[in-house]
Amino acid sequence: MKRGLCALACAALLTGCQTATLPPLDTVARVDLQRFMGDWYVIAHIPTWPERNAYNAVESYRLDTDGTVATTFTFREGGFDGPLRRMSPRGFVLDTASNAVWGMQFIWPVKADYRIAYLTEDYGVTVIARHKRDYVWVMARTPQIPEAQYQDIVARIAAWGYDVARLRRVPQQRGAGA
Repeated sequence: MKRGLCALACAALLTGCQTATLPPLDTVARVDLQRFMGDWYVIAHIPTWPERNAYNAVESYRLDTDGTVATTFTFREGGFDGPLRRMSPRGFVLDTASNAVWGMQFIWPVKADYRIAYLTEDYGVTVIARHKRDYVWVMARTPQIPEAQYQDIVARIAAWGYDVARLRRVPQQRGAGA
């Protein structure tokens, strides 16, 4: 019951009417889905309610044969030794020309806006954004990124119209395991 309520709350937070006054949020030109699959450490985010106290957050993607993306989001609640939390939404690639715009489904039939707005050439760092500029996730293949790179990404996020004062760094600790 608790898991269902958490998923419902997350879906409610990620949906809603989009504001027409915001300019379009550009995405990367093309995402190689096979290269994008795998584990991504959440470096920072403007979190949804369920992930507001996340530690060791990791988002994992697996491309299924039907073209959807099996997603597993795990984190420790409130500390490195906190209880393990897991969410398993399904990703749907909505823009197959770029593979950069997805719908992320926590509960049927709602598909939350999910846009790959930034991706390094080596597929080492990405930023997942939303048109509404309400939530954002900075993720990397490693638990930390250089501070200068992080500050550059924060500046990009601010330029997209986000309130970066709401950005929270996610504590990551090697070996703590999500």
